[in-house]
This record gives sequence, C-alpha cells and structure tokens, in this order.
Amino acid sequence: MNALLSNLESDLLQSAKELGPELVRRGREIDETRHLPQDLADNLAALGFYRLVVPSDLGGLGVSPESFCNICETLAMANGSTAWCVFIGATSQYLFGALPERQLALMLQNPNVITSGVFADSGTARAEARDGVPGYTIQGHWRWGSGCRNAEWISGGVHEIDGDGNRIPDSWVSRVFFKPEEIEILDNWHVSGMRGSGSSDYVADRVWVPAERLSGNVEGTPQADRPIYRFPKFALLGIPIGAICLGMATASLEEVIRSSKEKTPQGSRRPLALRPSLHIELARSESALSAARSWFYESIREGWRVAQTGPSTLEDRRKMRTATVHAVNTAIGVIDQMYSVMGGSSVYETSCLQRHFRDVHVASQHMMVGEPVMELAGRVMLGLDDEALGL
Repeated sequence: MNALLSNLESDLLQSAKELGPELVRRGREIDETRHLPQDLADNLAALGFYRLVVPSDLGGLGVSPESFCNICETLAMANGSTAWCVFIGATSQYLFGALPERQLALMLQNPNVITSGVFADSGTARAEARDGVPGYTIQGHWRWGSGCRNAEWISGGVHEIDGDGNRIPDSWVSRVFFKPEEIEILDNWHVSGMRGSGSSDYVADRVWVPAERLSGNVEGTPQADRPIYRFPKFALLGIPIGAICLGMATASLEEVIRSSKEKTPQGSRRPLALRPSLHIELARSESALSAARSWFYESIREGWRVAQTGPSTLEDRRKMRTATVHAVNTAIGVIDQMYSVMGGSSVYETSCLQRHFRDVHVASQHMMVGEPVMELAGRVMLGLDDEALGL
C-alpha cells in the first residue's frame, strides 16, 4: 500500500476496515436477499464509496486508482458482494465526465446518489424528438446488472440506429441512464457465488429519454485531460476485480491460520496447525499472494504516474491488464487450496471459506479478466498487434 495516502484516502480506507465486522455478521443476510440490503447500500453511499474515482467538481472524491483498489480489497475481505457493488457503482459514475451539465446536476441533487450499470452496448438508441425535445427511444437487454436494485440511476451501453433498425455507420457508442421505474429488472439472479451483488438482467422496452440522458466518450470534452480520464478505461474497469479477488484470498489465508489452531482432524490427536503439510501450503500461498499483489499495485501506480502528464502507453495498459488477470488467477489458487486444507469445515456457512470459494469463481468469469485478455497481451508482446484497443 502506498505510504503517501492523502488524509481523505486514509479515512476512506479506515471506514472500509471499520465496516468489516458488520459485513461479516450480515453475510448470510446479504446472500439470501440476493442484493445488498438498502440500508447497507445507503451507508456505503454516505461514506462516499460510490463516488470514489469521480473528480470532486463532478460530485466525486477523486481518489487514485490505487486507493480505489485498496478500498475494494478491504471490503472484499469481509464480503465480496459488497465490494463488487462498490466497484460497479463507482465505475458507472466514471461516466459523469461525459454527461451534459443539466443531467449531471439533476443526478447530483442527491450528493450520495447510488448508480449501477453495464458497460456493454447491449441496447440501441434511435433518435426521436418529442414535443420539440431531442431524445432517443431505447431498446435493450443488459446482463450482469450488479447493484441495480439499490440504484437511483441505472446505465447501459447503447449504439445508435436509424429508422429501419440498422446501425448507423461510424455512430458513437454511448451510455444511457435510466430511472429504475423506466425499465424491468428481471428476477434471475439465482447463482452460486456473488449472490449478494444483485446482478440481475434488466430490460428497456421502447423507453424514450431526453438526449441529455446519454453519456458519450470523455474524449473531446473539457474533462479529457484529467488524470482519471487519461488512465486507461479498460484497466479501470478491470483492476477492482483483481483487488476484490486478492482481498478474498487474504481473508481465506487468515481464516485457515486462525481455524487450524482450533481444529483437530478426525482420527488425529494433534491440531491441524501442527501438520507440516499445512505449514508448507501456508508459506507457498502467502508467497504467491504477496508476489501477485505487489506486481498488481506496482503496475497501477506506474499507470497512474504516467496519467498525470499524458496518455498511457500500450505497454502500461498491457502490464496492468496482465497483472490483474494474474492476481485473479493467483487468488483462485490460494482460495481453492485453503478450502481444501480445511477439509469438511470449509463447507459450513460458519466458515467464510465457502463464500470466498463461491465468490471468487464467479468473479473470475468477468470478461475484463478472461483468457482473451492474456491472448491479446501475448500478441502485443510478439509485435502482432500495435494498437490492442481492447487493453
């Protein structure tokens, strides 16, 4: 962790730590509700966790990507679903930099506004004015809408089409913000892990919105030269996943250290903590986790340093994306091993191991940390792709 954290960043991190016992205590409730209880989401908003990365004059707190990840990692040690909702809520507010001023002012009437969103352009926008007001009719179906049941505004990616339903050549991809009552949130989040993230699908069926509800690209706006908008967009969408997985892995390691001193395996007279095989696994896991975490945060710090003065290089992007995937894969290995060494104790709801085991395997399915990222990074290393726009 960066020793030069600002007072604000230190206070936010401390708040995340202090929230830990409540998140652990309410873990079963969060899972059974299948989304965050609203009082918990409101508390996260009041603490500022949904507006971490947005510049202060756009209603945010403007923390660095490293601090954003530190907070997500800390929350995930207690509850992965909570950290996941913070990740999605905060990155959806990243779009505030490209929103028309009037729409942003409307949304910031609540300074602790909760947002959620899906980045993928799984919807269409057809230009249609109503009563002289420019606007768009939106049609779409977005999947993995984490945090949508807590949100005051819900966004989704769209692309522009003409009157015949054909995509307009060279048209921009945008994000549209809905009010919850304008769309249908489906009750389909019945899953193995990240149960409390409330990642339901949502559908817009010919919803008309004024044009100011759409957020384009930050490029070309007055916000484009801010460091947070020079920082690679896809890296910002991926690094919280790495942080969340590292947090769950750290908590799993700590759980085994604690529980192994209390557990005497069936057929044995000695506590599990006295087994040499466990000693080796703990040392190996801690070493792997520390190495992955070190590279992960080093790449983020370097990317943020570059963003202070100019756009990132392809190599910066490659390192952050591969370090993130490596962190996720390392976390999976550590959690799987900790789950295994504790034997039957791991399957009970009284052990956090079963929740971290389920959650990390769902988190790893996100496209931002999938195998195609490493394939693209390898192509860059071989000089086969000199743009790699997906990194």
